Amino acid sequence: MPLQNRVTPTGDIIATPHRGMFTGNRGIIHDPATKTLLSKRWSSPAWLTCACEFRGRRREVMAQRSWTELFFLDEATAFAAGHRPCFYCRRDEANRFRAAWEQGNRVHDVRMHDIDTVLHHERLDRGRKRLHALLVPLDQLPDGAMVQQGTESFLVTQGRALLWSPAGYSAVERQLGEAALLTPPSTLRTLNSGYSPVLHPTALP
Repeated sequence: MPLQNRVTPTGDIIATPHRGMFTGNRGIIHDPATKTLLSKRWSSPAWLTCACEFRGRRREVMAQRSWTELFFLDEATAFAAGHRPCFYCRRDEANRFRAAWEQGNRVHDVRMHDIDTVLHHERLDRGRKRLHALLVPLDQLPDGAMVQQGTESFLVTQGRALLWSPAGYSAVERQLGEAALLTPPSTLRTLNSGYSPVLHPTALP
């Protein structure tokens, strides 16, 4: 049986046999004896997106009383859930993210702790995923933004909306009506300022 360690765009953590392109964590939220999640879904405001391979290191998933290994379909999914690049294993990406975050949010010399504080407010509403008003049409959102309609999540890329699933993206055969923004607004402004998230191959034309 697959472990419950795959993060959806809404920030939920599910069990699925499908693998993701990135790992990451929210601190320690599992019991290593049973390899199951605790009742809490985060223990740190630093929600990270990490590389699955780094300097040849290997970890047995959920086997240690250490950070809980979570997995994401791609970086857009991680962003929608409220994560940001890790400064340890993805330093170049984290530096580019911080520079674009500063530009988009009109701040200077920001620390990652400050970004985490903003993101923690934007991603949660009384412990649940915070949805945001969509202030522009879908086709004006930057590539990598994600929205929610009903119970379904959609990636916006090249003016198209693609339906998210744990296995990847698929084309939408209908027009989307009212939708809410999943990607935190500060991250959305980061995308508008030039940061390009890594997308799953199924999102490519």
